[in-house]
Amino acid sequence: MKIYFAGAIRGGRDDAALYLEIVTRLRAYGEVLTEHVADDDLSVLGESKDDRWIHDRDLAWLGEADCLVAEVTTPSLGVGFEIAKATEWGKRTLCLFRPSAGRPLSALIAGSERVTVREYQSPADLPKIFDEFFATR
Repeated sequence: MKIYFAGAIRGGRDDAALYLEIVTRLRAYGEVLTEHVADDDLSVLGESKDDRWIHDRDLAWLGEADCLVAEVTTPSLGVGFEIAKATEWGKRTLCLFRPSAGRPLSALIAGSERVTVREYQSPADLPKIFDEFFATR
């Protein structure tokens, strides 16, 4: 199983430690193609590579992936784009959202029949969510 993990980079890095915990847990289910998203050294400026290069690489990884798992609590244009592409390409898509953060989830995510949205409060809730998502293919 190849998993594309999406989390905010230029949209904000407040959840970087959480992303690392998510990526670590996802490794039990397959290969995480985008582990760099969880890198604590990655700033809101993103990688020191050309934007076109990042775009093309990430879309190639997404095309290769069996599914997308996104942490969507921090709003991010890039993550929204990745979710849209994943659903367009028929990829199974799981969005993780913490309502306790005080922001509403985008209606385009919450209202999509092609996206599985799961609310959670802490990383301790993730094993059950992942077990259910990865058990149904």
